[in-house]
Amino acid sequence: MKRTLVFLSLILTALVLTSCNGNDPKKIDLKSEDDKTFYAMGFMLGGNLQRLTLTDAELGALYKGISMAAKNEKSEVDMAKYQNRIQEVFKARMDKVAAKEKESGKAFVDKFVKDESATKTASGLAYKVMKEGTGATPAAEDIVEVHYHGTLTDGTVFDSSVERGKTISFPLNRVIKGWTEGLQTMKEGGKSKFVIPADLAYGEAGAPPKIPGGATLVFEVELFKVTKAADANKPAAPAPKKK
Repeated sequence: MKRTLVFLSLILTALVLTSCNGNDPKKIDLKSEDDKTFYAMGFMLGGNLQRLTLTDAELGALYKGISMAAKNEKSEVDMAKYQNRIQEVFKARMDKVAAKEKESGKAFVDKFVKDESATKTASGLAYKVMKEGTGATPAAEDIVEVHYHGTLTDGTVFDSSVERGKTISFPLNRVIKGWTEGLQTMKEGGKSKFVIPADLAYGEAGAPPKIPGGATLVFEVELFKVTKAADANKPAAPAPKKK
């Protein structure tokens, strides 16, 4: 409950900065650098409201509550009663969004398997080998060095080491399940495309603001190096003594 209220308070604070004066937010001019800074803050935090699929009437009620609280006016509802209701509505809306995402994600996986002759595992992971590797295959405990490009099913990029221009290394058993399973189908020097359902990624909670609850994720992953866990844990060899 506390986490939900903190999350909502951040969003509401951002909306106060643009809406509590009673004007139509779209008509507010961003004249100063402070105006633009607060707008950016509101845009960033308010983006999370997309997941609640609010109607215009619900947004209007939200704005009214913000305005009255900001002006220290008396609430028109029993706040003790509706604090619990906030949790219920928030969860119901998020569950609805996650269910819709999962449904569309399943259709995306099925299409990927059919159209690209991809492989689907028992867990639900789908993958296609884009380039066959020739080196070592990692185990779950090993450390891998990779490049990756991650998108939502609509093509929106949420994370990409390729765009940052720098590879990343990590223990394979400390990432999402879809990666742990998927990388074990690869060999060094190979490149694969993974379509990972929510249950093997970030689940119904997602990873806001970029990854909605229930989202199916698409990754292109290139495996450069596998360091066996046993080798990674070996103490470094002593430096040779100077003569």
